[in-house]
Amino acid sequence: MKKTALVLFSGGQDSTTCLAWALEHFDHVETVGFDYGQRHIVELACRQEVLTAIRERFPTWASRLGGDHMLDMALLSKISDTAMTSNKAIELANNGLPNTFVPGRNLLFFTFAAAVAYRRELKTLVGGMCETDYSGYPDCRDNTLKSLQVSLSLGMDMPLVIETPLMWLDKQQTWELARKLGGDSLLEIVRENSHTCYLGNRQTRNIWGYGCGNCPACELRKVGYEKFLQAEGASA
Repeated sequence: MKKTALVLFSGGQDSTTCLAWALEHFDHVETVGFDYGQRHIVELACRQEVLTAIRERFPTWASRLGGDHMLDMALLSKISDTAMTSNKAIELANNGLPNTFVPGRNLLFFTFAAAVAYRRELKTLVGGMCETDYSGYPDCRDNTLKSLQVSLSLGMDMPLVIETPLMWLDKQQTWELARKLGGDSLLEIVRENSHTCYLGNRQTRNIWGYGCGNCPACELRKVGYEKFLQAEGASA
């Protein structure tokens, strides 16, 4: 049987790396994105740029890359009061979590992705969540996703596997994985086409890509890239 996967693909650094990982390990890969009224909605346009670039530069991967699915989840922004879904300052909330945390987001994303996977007969869901360099989001934790895997498999009455290739990698190691998977071509796609900045800044070009350089997402990406370059220099 062909190994099939559905990648939760936002158009960011992590999901772009996970897409490359899936294309390297599965025979047929499809992607799913979510329009949830996110402040950095520019990532939805970047998704298409990444997909186009991968198809153009990696013929072997292109032959494995199937359809892209976009789901309208605007209701999520209407029931949320977060810095990811409204124009407010990024800060810690009273519960100790950053106010960029969108409650239930990944739980809903995986549930809807599982419904797409069921219809498309795709056996594996791939997500870019990690516990190493992250903002403390509880729906990115390994235990959360292991529990969700069991619940989705039972609820769909079919075995579904959730793969999180970045779960125990920091951002430096994520850059290193991209280099290992696709060399300089993939690194260029990540830098030029993917989007991470929470504020949606696509005007400021940094050595590590576009972004404001100050929000938590940009900070993680920037520091990880700097460490990646240092390690590359040390090994040269």
